[in-house]
Amino acid sequence: MTLAPYFAGLTWKRIALVTALCVWAAGVTKLIFINSFGDLMVSALCVGYTCMLFFTVASNVPVKAVPRLAVQVGAIVVGSFLGTILTGLIKGRDIAELLSDRLVPVLITMGLGVGFGAIALSFMAFRARESRRDAELARSESIRHQLEKSVLESRLALMQAQVEPHFLFNTLANVQHLVETDPASASRLLESLIQYLRAALPRMREEASTVGREADMARAFLEIHGMRMGSRLSWAIDVPPELADRPFPPMMLITLVENAIKHGIDPCCDAGSIAVTAREQGGKLRYAVADTGEGISTKKGTGVGLANIRERLKALHGTNARLVMEENAPRGVVATIEIDLPKGLADDRPAPLAAAAD
Repeated sequence: MTLAPYFAGLTWKRIALVTALCVWAAGVTKLIFINSFGDLMVSALCVGYTCMLFFTVASNVPVKAVPRLAVQVGAIVVGSFLGTILTGLIKGRDIAELLSDRLVPVLITMGLGVGFGAIALSFMAFRARESRRDAELARSESIRHQLEKSVLESRLALMQAQVEPHFLFNTLANVQHLVETDPASASRLLESLIQYLRAALPRMREEASTVGREADMARAFLEIHGMRMGSRLSWAIDVPPELADRPFPPMMLITLVENAIKHGIDPCCDAGSIAVTAREQGGKLRYAVADTGEGISTKKGTGVGLANIRERLKALHGTNARLVMEENAPRGVVATIEIDLPKGLADDRPAPLAAAAD
């Protein structure tokens, strides 16, 4: 059986603190008694170190029947008595003399030891309460952060769940439209849609994707709508290979592409174009969708898709990400997702953000 656990807390810091208290106690006592400072210092150190030793053991020994504080006070009393006896022995007196002729000085020294020990105990109890309070605050803060994280994850899951049916229902509506207007192309479109959904559905609930994967999904989506719209829609995707593996939130780019078709080109134009570009510039990753459609109107940006993009960006990146909607020249809209890059990943080379295909 090891005795080390009983002496846990007997650190150099505590020894230095007790030594300083002994120096202070000897100085205060010198003002009252005629003893020399050296004589009082020996007494203070013997009593102080003995009390410290007993107090440390009392703080670590398992107790159930009595309060811990009562055991610590008893340890100080016993330590003061034994420390006083040790002082007498160091000064050349025997135990019989200490317990008979010099009993009064022993009791006085012991009383002073108990008094100064009580001061030290009060200080240590205060520090212990402060430590427990700090630990409790730290635990509460940790629990609060965990709850906030859980709420954030629930919000993201809810917003993702909103995007999925919104996206799928719109896609299926496009399939229905093509079946009704061009039955000959229905089979080919359905085959393309099945291939697209087989690739896209496993990713819809993922927490992270990449620039390249989102570009591939946008390409498949545009191919499907290209079959439906024919010559009315032209498109281009420009994603540098070095950006393909950059992390990017899933299903955001596809929402911008869908929005460009639904709110930009479909309502207004005999023909229009969509350009998807990814650039890294000025410490930011910019993923842009530019269309030559209707332009910014009162209806633009009020749907669930764009609202969810803004909410998800805020939840995932705080103020380090944003959705920017701007007029495209000569007409249309440029929708850009900007995400601040960690230091060391920025590429400050100038590069165009987005340009609609002619």
